[in-house]
Amino acid sequence: MENYDLIVIGLGAVGSAALCQSALRGARVLGIDRFHPPHDFGSSHGETRITRQAVGEGAEFVPLVLRANVLWRALEAATGEKLLVQNGGLILLDSAGGIEGPGAAFFNQTVDCARRFGIEHQMLGAEGIRQRFPQFILQDGAEGYLEPGAGFLLPEKCIRAQLSVARANRAELRTGEIVTNIVTDTSGVLVETNIARYGAASVVLAPGPWMADWARTICGLEEGHFAVYRQTLYWFGLEQPQPRFSPEQMPIFLWSSAQVGKGFYGFPSLDSESVKVATEQFTSLSDPDEDQVAVTSEQAQGFYDGYVHVSLRGLSSRCLRTATCLYTVVPDHRFVIDHGIGSERVWFASACSGHGFKHSAAVGEALVQKALGEEPTVDLRPFARNRRSLHSATPDFL
Repeated sequence: MENYDLIVIGLGAVGSAALCQSALRGARVLGIDRFHPPHDFGSSHGETRITRQAVGEGAEFVPLVLRANVLWRALEAATGEKLLVQNGGLILLDSAGGIEGPGAAFFNQTVDCARRFGIEHQMLGAEGIRQRFPQFILQDGAEGYLEPGAGFLLPEKCIRAQLSVARANRAELRTGEIVTNIVTDTSGVLVETNIARYGAASVVLAPGPWMADWARTICGLEEGHFAVYRQTLYWFGLEQPQPRFSPEQMPIFLWSSAQVGKGFYGFPSLDSESVKVATEQFTSLSDPDEDQVAVTSEQAQGFYDGYVHVSLRGLSSRCLRTATCLYTVVPDHRFVIDHGIGSERVWFASACSGHGFKHSAAVGEALVQKALGEEPTVDLRPFARNRRSLHSATPDFL
């Protein structure tokens, strides 16, 4: 049986970061994944992921994303790959209820975080937004928060780059292998898969939507705490080539809109042909082992009519592409990052609640620091499993 300093289980956003960071520290590390990352079965795919520095979900997330941005830039320098694009981010509040309406808490907390942490930003009224970004169809009275340091990450490239750096620093990978058991004792951890058995001093567990498999035995939480929801992403075609949809002229956006009665978000065009847009749903549960269901043309048309047509100028109803991804969330829609029940030899991270990718480099680093006995760069205490808010449901944006 092979023995390692550290075994990382799950090589998506957090796991690939943990593997990379442990290998850079000279640890003898093994990474295991049931698929062949980067893949499209979990929540770390779909071309782009939003990143924001002032995080409307809570001030406790800001140190994570600021540290992650440092790590993304270091990864770019190590690989020569472009991974982080800071083309700006626009948070829009366009609701009949004003400061008390839907999305107001998220908007106001974003502004509060920016002021508290000294993050560069501008506040815009409806007319100022129209002049700078005429692609948005706004109601009078709309408000905007514009953050130049926000933007997007390229998730598949990020994972591929982290795995490449890990391999270059002698990390071992086992893909297409499913972990079936984790056993801890005072001397170490035994990891059993459908193929082999491995020993380690410590384990980092980052299984994404498969976290429910380990909820009770590792996390000390009920399986139902980790709910999985499948989300749908749409790419609608441009009516004609338009520079105003390029990353140079269009920020990422998150919009709480009275027009559609719900929040949605989107990106600039990366191919000069289409724009990616999506919303979130927390009503229909999914099983991560179920086959992905194809998105119908009727669904795409419904999204266009309900969201795109009334909000964005210059996009046609031609849906050029769709994809789905899985959110894993707990009732308070925050992260859970902690050590296993009764053992600090196992450290885990889940759920990431749909906004975890931008933080993942820092979360992976912090897990490795904990597992290897280092002082973590960021404070993980707000994400402990025994926090008071864990049992309350408080989705902020939608």
